[in-house]
Parts: sequence; structure tokens; C-alpha cells
Amino acid sequence: MRNCKAVFTLRILRYCFCCLLLLPTVQVSANTSLLANLQESDLLSEQVASGELPSVVDRVPEVPLVVDLKAGGRKYGKQGGTLRTMVSRSKDIRQMVVLGYARLVIHDRDYSLAPDILESYEVVEGRKFTLRLRPGHRWSDGHLFTSADFEYWWTDVANNPDLAPAGPPQFMRVNGALPTVTFPDAHTVVYAWEQPNPYFLPLLAQARPPFIFRPRHYLEQYHQRYADPDKLAEAVEAKRVRSWNSLHNKLDNMYKFDNPDLPTLQPWITSADSSKNRRIFVRNPYYHRVDQRGTQLPYIDKVEMSIVGGGLIPAKSNAGEADLQARGLNFSDVSILKKGEVDGGNYRVLLWSNGSASQMAIYPNLNFADPVWRKILRDIRFRRALSLGIDRRMINRALYFGLGVEGGMSCLSASPLHTPEYQSAWSSFDLEYANALLDEIGLTERQGDGIRLLPDGRPLRLIIETAGERQEVENALQITVDTWRDLGIELVMRPLDRDILRMHVNSGASMASVWFGWDNGIPTANTSPAYLAPTQQEFFAWPMWGQYHQTGGKAGEPPDIEEARQLMRLSEEWVTASSDEERRRVWEAMLKIHADQLFGIGMVAETPQPIVVSRQLRNVPETALWAWQPGAHFGIHRPDEFYFDTEESM
Repeated sequence: MRNCKAVFTLRILRYCFCCLLLLPTVQVSANTSLLANLQESDLLSEQVASGELPSVVDRVPEVPLVVDLKAGGRKYGKQGGTLRTMVSRSKDIRQMVVLGYARLVIHDRDYSLAPDILESYEVVEGRKFTLRLRPGHRWSDGHLFTSADFEYWWTDVANNPDLAPAGPPQFMRVNGALPTVTFPDAHTVVYAWEQPNPYFLPLLAQARPPFIFRPRHYLEQYHQRYADPDKLAEAVEAKRVRSWNSLHNKLDNMYKFDNPDLPTLQPWITSADSSKNRRIFVRNPYYHRVDQRGTQLPYIDKVEMSIVGGGLIPAKSNAGEADLQARGLNFSDVSILKKGEVDGGNYRVLLWSNGSASQMAIYPNLNFADPVWRKILRDIRFRRALSLGIDRRMINRALYFGLGVEGGMSCLSASPLHTPEYQSAWSSFDLEYANALLDEIGLTERQGDGIRLLPDGRPLRLIIETAGERQEVENALQITVDTWRDLGIELVMRPLDRDILRMHVNSGASMASVWFGWDNGIPTANTSPAYLAPTQQEFFAWPMWGQYHQTGGKAGEPPDIEEARQLMRLSEEWVTASSDEERRRVWEAMLKIHADQLFGIGMVAETPQPIVVSRQLRNVPETALWAWQPGAHFGIHRPDEFYFDTEESM
């Protein structure tokens, strides 16, 4: 496994150097003979024959995205089959948007940017972006996808105070200023800022993309500006909501994927055959990608997503009930999965490398509501003592057989920004030094069992909340319970539902929490460092600072720690930087601050992620990176190109 890991690391390192280029990308255009020889799907042939659907020639765009599978070392597939996968919550059907990974702009397999839904784009001076749509591209219900759909979102959603009281989202602002947005024709949209906006294109390629367009023809029937008042009132009453804008927001869920009537551009759409515990998604008849032989993607006709208890996913995968599964599987499941594979299971177990900056990290909440605890959590000596009191070697050996990389949260070894000193900073196991730091703070009083006392006499009981979804987190914390007790700190674990955990953190009710490290552990100098600054409340160490930034100061709190303010200034410097050298300098400065300040206390990184794959499923990479950002987990590996081959097993 170490050899595979080394080969993979070198491959990703090579990829990362050409990551996130903001230059126009040339796509292969379909020629007339390809369009004339497009093959009709067996699944849709009856609908075409009955006139319910037009032929495939009339369904794909005039200029579809033609994928060259041979260039990617893949095989041409055949249409058909049902792919089975599992999620642990009904709301996680949104993973279909992640799995499908149809975006205006996507990360290609080498992590560079390329047009996808867009036919092309042009960038001038890093501030003016001209997006060109594919003529003839249609929504999943057959209506044309045009610049009017972008205009609807910009004019009637983002700038409508009833639907967006705070105005357009923060990602559309550069130093507080919004762009000038124009729609020259049906296939062109132009965003022009006064200053460069290097965030814009990478944002469009995210796992959870900012949908800057909407299916106008569908949503305007629920918009006060366009809808018949009587029909709109009837719809509001039928859906039992308070107002038209509540109804519009309820139906406008491009990412949640929970409104089957909302048209989409993803490769699969919700089927009427879905039930409460099983969601069926069928191929989008109007999908814009085709292979060079004239076969419209996706190859797989249907995706069956079962909703099961999180603890059941490993057992059901072992029983052969999944054709593609990674969510809900941890490294601790490898042994039972491998046993099932060897004992005749109709699946293989692959081990990909995890792309998060840390497999798990502790986030002291610097915005915690308790003033006494807030002062302690903000003391850098306390956070350093916590880190020095974690036995990472024991955690790595006990949970990952020593295959992980022990250290704090920083860039992974595959990143050109990786600095070993930053990853090792304050991460050695040193109880003597940690105790000395706690004494230096003044936490010298102890109760009878050795637990230190806060200045107000309460025991130093640190409550760490978890999402309760990963046994490895609880195991790691259990190991830490014993070592922190030697410091006079009582660690209390509190498992919560994921949504409740986020609410606790964001409201300041959570003292500390555990989550993954930074999503993107392999950044380059051209990767936005915004997630290292308090720009988002999703970073559990500073939710209110992030909220303050995201709402333009309308909610949350401004950063009041100098190092946090410095991170904000550096993030802004990266935006205006004119060279790779300047951007790299910014990154190094921000990474140094994090290594020193320990806003997130990492434990182990680069741990193997088990991937269960049916023996008949093809075009799934043997080695790859399992990462939310960049790449959308399976998304960057193009699940629409996966196919079933029942004639040959691997």
C-alpha cells in the first residue's frame, strides 16, 4: 500500500503544478458526422418512438461536449444498468449533484480548469469574464438553457429583496463591489468587476457550486413579478407556506435536489419511482456530453440511492448491496470489506488517498459564548498544550496501522506548498511541556481527582462535540481522553446530529468540535486561500467571524484577534497579487500563522479511504484522491463515464 501511495503522491504532485489555470480552454467540437450518427438509448427508445421525446440528435446541444475517453486511458462503454449506492440521511440525496459533477466550469483530471456546461469562456485582465453557452443546450425537461436563465437569477433572485434580503451573495463581490452583468445575446453572459476576481472560475467548479443561473421557465410561475396572482395564491396555499417568496425558496433547490419538478443539467434526474428510503435517478435525456463514438452520456441508465443508517453502510457494502461506495466507510472497515472481497463478494476494495488536510481536527470555538472559556480558548498557550497532549503516533497505529501521516493541519506532501515544519509544529507528544504551558496560563488549582480548575472555580471540562458519524473520531478522542487527563483536562465527547452540531457551533453554543481538516489539502499558489481566513462560518474555529464576512457585516462579529485580521489582509493581498511569486508568498505567510496559532488542531493526514466497486463497473480509477475540494469526491473522475460490463469481471 505504501508503494501505491507513493506513486499516487508523485502523480498528484505533477498534476498540481498545472492546477487552476485561468486561461480560455479549447474544447473538441462535434462534427457533422458525429451528430448524424448519435446512438439512441434503449431506455429512451420507446419514448422517442411514441413522440414523447425528440430523437437524440435533437436533444443534445448543437455543440455538445465530446469526451475523449482514449486520451484519459479509459474504455468506451455501453449504455444501461443501475448503479447502487447508499447515504445515511434523506437530505444527502444532494450527493447526486456532487456525483454528477456537471458544472459551468470543471476541474479536469489533472486539476486544471476546463469548460463543461459552457462551450467556452474568456478572461480579460482577470476581472472580465465572458461565458459562452452551448447553442441548443436544454434543461432536463426540454426547455432551452440560455442567458435568460442567468439573467433571472441575477435580476429576480439575487437582487430581489424578498428572495435575497442581504442582496447578491458574498462570492459575487470583490472588495465589497458587485460586477456589472450583461447579457449580449442568448448564448453570452458577461461579468465585469473593477478589480481582478481570481475566485470566480474556481468557485464555479466546486463540489457545491454557486448556481448563478436558474430554470427561468419553471421558477417564474412562482415569482410575484411574473406569475398570475390568483394561481400564485393557490400555489402558496397548496404548499402551506406563508408567502410567494417562501414558496419560491422552497422549490428553488438546485443543490439539494429534493424538488423532482425543478429542471436540472445534471446527468441523472429524479424518477417518479422513488420512495422514502430509496431514491431512483434516471438518465437526463438532454445531457450535454457524448463520447467520440456518438454515444450520449451517462453510460449508466439509473442510479439507485438507498437511505440507510450510517452504521449499516459497511455491512451492506460487505453484503454486495453497493456498486460504488465510499461515504460511510472508514479505514476501520477495510478488514471486513477485504474479507468479503476474498470470500467471493462481487466487489473490489480500492484504497484511495484522502485529500483533506487532516483526517480529523479539533476546532476550539474562539466565538464560544461563555466569556471565561472564550478567554481560555483564545489563549494560544492553551491550544498549544492541547496539541502537545495528543498522542498522534498511538492514534495512527491504533486506527490506521501506521499508514497515516502524523502532524498538525497543513498542506499535504503532494502540494507544492507543503512545508514539513508547519505540519510538525506543536505536534510532538510532550506532556511535560504541555503541563508547563497550562501552569503558565495560571490554571494551577486542581480538584481532588487532578482536574484543573478555571479561574471561576469550575472544573476544566472541555466538551468536544462530534457529528457522531465516524467511529474513528470517537476512538481517537477516547485515546486523547487519557492523555489530556494527565494534563488535568477532562475531555467529554458529545455526539450530535450533523445539522445540530453546525447550529451549536454557529450560535456560539459549542465549546469545541471535531471535523475534517481543510477540504483542499493539495493547494497551489493559484488556489484561493480564502478558507484559511475567517471568510466562512463553516470553519468551526471562527463561525461568527465568518458569518460577519459572508453577510457583509449584517450578522456575526468582526475578527478581534490580530492574527485573524492578518489572515484577512493576506487573503485580500492574494486577490490583487500579480505574480505566482506574490501568491506563493501570501500562502506561506498564512500557513505559518496557522501552524503557529493552531486554529484547527490536526491529528493524522493522508489516511487511506476504502472504495467499494462492483467487479462489473468499469472506468473507475484504481488509485486516486478522495477529496471534497478540489474534485467533488467521485465527480472529477466522471461517473457519467462509468459503465457496467457483465461479460468480463476483474
